Amino acid sequence: MTTAPTNATPQAAMRLRELVFGAACAAAVRAAARLGLADALGDTPAGVTELADRLDTEPRQLRRLLRALTCYGIFAETSEDRFEHTEMSRLLREDAPNSLRYISLWCTEPWTWEAWPKLDEAVRSGRNVFPDLFGKEFFDYLHSDAGDSAKVFDKAMTTSSRQSAQDFADYLDLTGIDSVADIGGGQGHVLVSLLEKHPALHGTLLDLPKVVAGADPRLRDGGAFSTRASLVPGDCRVEIPVRADLYIIKNILEWDDESTRRTLANVVAVARPGARVVVVENLVDNSPSMRFTTAMDLMLMLNVGGAKHSEESMVGLMAEAGLDVTAVRPVNPYLHAFESVVRG
Repeated sequence: MTTAPTNATPQAAMRLRELVFGAACAAAVRAAARLGLADALGDTPAGVTELADRLDTEPRQLRRLLRALTCYGIFAETSEDRFEHTEMSRLLREDAPNSLRYISLWCTEPWTWEAWPKLDEAVRSGRNVFPDLFGKEFFDYLHSDAGDSAKVFDKAMTTSSRQSAQDFADYLDLTGIDSVADIGGGQGHVLVSLLEKHPALHGTLLDLPKVVAGADPRLRDGGAFSTRASLVPGDCRVEIPVRADLYIIKNILEWDDESTRRTLANVVAVARPGARVVVVENLVDNSPSMRFTTAMDLMLMLNVGGAKHSEESMVGLMAEAGLDVTAVRPVNPYLHAFESVVRG
């Protein structure tokens, strides 16, 4: 039996100390987002007193918050008590093109602070801890008991979807494709991006009735793409009554494996042999964003009992459903596309 060394380097000890105080960093980002600190700071450096007046905060406490954030590259101090934007702090502005303000709020909502300490229980039991904490499954709680959090969730998902939709539209080669079905596509941001880029393309958006009812106005009656778009209410885990040349399944296969199997099987059941199926997911391996995606994976373990996929697990489930995976390619640093065809 070998004995672990007892003397850690100062660097390792300091890094671990920083990590166990990670909640302080997350809380500081949340505070900045809720206060509107990034929006209050303009294009030129501003003093703490000036910022405090704009935000109606205590100057001394605001300086302490800014000092903590600058340690992580969020804002920078130009001289004593004067601060300016950094690349990261600008992402907290609500008007930033790729704003992460609502994602920052969503990942630090009040319920998260109650769920994270139960991670060991989730690891031991293999089930989500949310019902034990709040008496309801996650989405039931969100929409019945946490209305403000539900609004933050909707804004965060909308922002994230719009950003990734354009990346995906730029990635996707639609040579030989006349029709596309976006399965579980939410408000239809991906479909809008594709219809905008390809004037001859026709598309279908399938999602739950309440979701489809709130689809992007450009897809609805009278919208810019209404003559080339169909909206189909339904649950992809039950049935997919859509024929298309290409099926897109983006960021929804993070439930339990059985639900994923049913969704993929429903695509294969309706599609013609040789039809393309592109699954887009965050991966917990083979990705430069592993710290981010593994954190999301742990959150899914806690709140809904779901999981992010590895490349191997996703390919395995697709093959089991009757899909031949032909390539796995990055869409952006966070997303990978699994290109496949329906087996003949």
